[in-house]
Amino acid sequence: MNFGKYFVFALACGAMFLGACLPAQESAITVGPSGKSWSIQTRSAVYHLAVSGKGPVNVLYFGNRLQRMDKVKMQGQEVPVRGGNVFEMPMLEVVFADGVRDIELEYKDHEILSMDGYPVLKIVQRDKHYPLEVASYIRVLPEYDVIEKWVEAINTGSKDNIRVENMLSGSVFLPKDVYELTHYSGAWGHELVPHTTKLTQGIKTLQVKAFKSHGASSFMVRPEGETGMNDGRVWFGTLCYSGNWRVDFEKFFPGLVQIAGGINFWDQEINLRPGQTFATPKMLFGYTEQGANGATASMASYIREKTLPAPLREKIRPVLYNSWYATTFDINEDQQLALAKVAAELGVEMFVIDDGWFKGRKNANAGLGDWTVDKEKFPNGLSPMIEKINAMGLDFGIWIEPEMVNPDSDLYRAHPDWVFHFPNRELHRTKRPQCMLNLAREDVYQYLHKSIHDLLKNHNIKYVKWDANKTLSDPGFPSAPAGEQRAVRVRYVENLYRLVETLRSEFPDVWFENCSSGGGRLDLGMMARFDCTWPSDISDPVDRIFMHDSYLALFPANTMVSWVSEKDWHRRSLPLEYKFDVSMAGVLGIGCDIAKWSGGQRKIAREKIAQYKKIRNIVQQGDVSRLVSPHDENRNVLQYTDRTKRAALVFVYNLAEYPGNTVPDKQRSPLVRLCNLLPDATYRIKGVKGNFKGSYLMEIGMDFPVKGAYRSGIFEISMIELAAP
Repeated sequence: MNFGKYFVFALACGAMFLGACLPAQESAITVGPSGKSWSIQTRSAVYHLAVSGKGPVNVLYFGNRLQRMDKVKMQGQEVPVRGGNVFEMPMLEVVFADGVRDIELEYKDHEILSMDGYPVLKIVQRDKHYPLEVASYIRVLPEYDVIEKWVEAINTGSKDNIRVENMLSGSVFLPKDVYELTHYSGAWGHELVPHTTKLTQGIKTLQVKAFKSHGASSFMVRPEGETGMNDGRVWFGTLCYSGNWRVDFEKFFPGLVQIAGGINFWDQEINLRPGQTFATPKMLFGYTEQGANGATASMASYIREKTLPAPLREKIRPVLYNSWYATTFDINEDQQLALAKVAAELGVEMFVIDDGWFKGRKNANAGLGDWTVDKEKFPNGLSPMIEKINAMGLDFGIWIEPEMVNPDSDLYRAHPDWVFHFPNRELHRTKRPQCMLNLAREDVYQYLHKSIHDLLKNHNIKYVKWDANKTLSDPGFPSAPAGEQRAVRVRYVENLYRLVETLRSEFPDVWFENCSSGGGRLDLGMMARFDCTWPSDISDPVDRIFMHDSYLALFPANTMVSWVSEKDWHRRSLPLEYKFDVSMAGVLGIGCDIAKWSGGQRKIAREKIAQYKKIRNIVQQGDVSRLVSPHDENRNVLQYTDRTKRAALVFVYNLAEYPGNTVPDKQRSPLVRLCNLLPDATYRIKGVKGNFKGSYLMEIGMDFPVKGAYRSGIFEISMIELAAP
């Protein structure tokens, strides 16, 4: 198989277009008088770079935008390499044909380009002896307080390969200080658990080795003691990649901190043939002085407005019903139509059938890979059922797991070599007897594209829930050339992105939901290609309150799918209103057996769905502020504010309640200070007597009338007047 045509790696946050040069003075990038220094500015930050003599490009400063270039000194190389005196963490490590493992870069040239209306600084460096050029890119998005960084390596030679053993996307250095790192990791059912740790001398590494993390590459780094939610310095970032990734934080003895991230090259390598280029995915870095909520606002806005797929980016996500918990694998047309009838009466807009609809799928042990309709369950196919569901006023969606295959399937029996495997080694499976298809193979790609294309072309499907339940194991590709076998993970991700992008171009009005045994792939690489995300397989509202608080610290609410379900992991017999209020914090879905609901339950559901439709524009398109974290108190308070600041929502969720002053929680002030309002405006809070100045709500706060354990409230705030200037 010829891999040469695949060596230019598609950027993980979308296709890149670099257009004509822009005059430096018209951009956020200022070129110094010598032509060999640069100042890159966002709303809050400046990033200073300069060439040292005839040597490499160096980083001088990243932080407060008022910092002058003549007051700072070199912190490290813009592209740290393995070579010479080793101080920084290397971004690039290669082996040349003669065995030399050392790189010596020198500045060659630069230009300022345009990408989707934003300026991009491209700096080219070259090795002083060997045929290697390194182009580093910095794209500036000033209003989001972020810069995007990525790197290209080019083999400019004519005969020998260059073996790339490590190539990260970007690196920054933080000024000397004492820092704390906050990151979000976890496991199945416990996604996005926040962790804060002091950065001491040494390296702290976050990494993924098996294509699944149940956490995120996102991070926030703050000076020790600066803990304000709405003020204080925060360096933040994330990687736009869905395979194996890593982010490293090194604290040097004098106090400097380096942050570097990109593809995790553990057990991987890329062989650059003459004339070939390899480009990394994007790494996002940002800086704000508006605290954790400032970082959240920048990240969420950037994802919502610049990352999500353009065709449906600005559209309001529909209210979903998913029949999985009602039916599991035992599905048929009559049963699904009965559920759809109730869903339509409740006000649901999208009816989704989950696992079990395809050939041979009686349980989790068989059928994966055979993406044709099971004629035993649907003798007439899916189309007659879909037409009846559409006639009820509902769109139709479906679950698939394209990247996996059961050994008990026609596909596996015909092509056992299509799965990841090593010769003479046992296949390692999960609790489910399934294997991972080797999507690096072109024949696997073509099979999956045709299967899903035909499914969508032949049925009126408007929503795809794309799952991936197995972790990567046995990543062997024995039929590939020996020099390409360890690139298999990178090729897999390339083809995964290619597959989704191709299907989306063919079916631009279809919603795509990202799922990976819950939140196994929470990253901007997937968010650039999927409209929304299933954060966790655990839908108990108590667990979801904690997960939502973390998820909304990193990602926008219009990507967070949350179901009302019958799960009661903590045996609390929670009110249905409470379950709805929790799920209304993102994209509302229902996963109960609604055919068994009583008249009273259906009445509550109709009222809550109607309420959600009234407020969902603010939920899905507004700015989210986490006012009280459930990790700090026995309640959670979220605020959603529209862009004009004329309207807002406050979601209040109580957890356990204790007798007065018996625990520290009860000794806290019950007042909650709001944020992001207009200080001189007057607001009304539905359900609360009186009118309030924005300054009062932000400086004094409100004691919202939600009393008792596991009780909730959603408070609508509207501006009634704005004081004259």
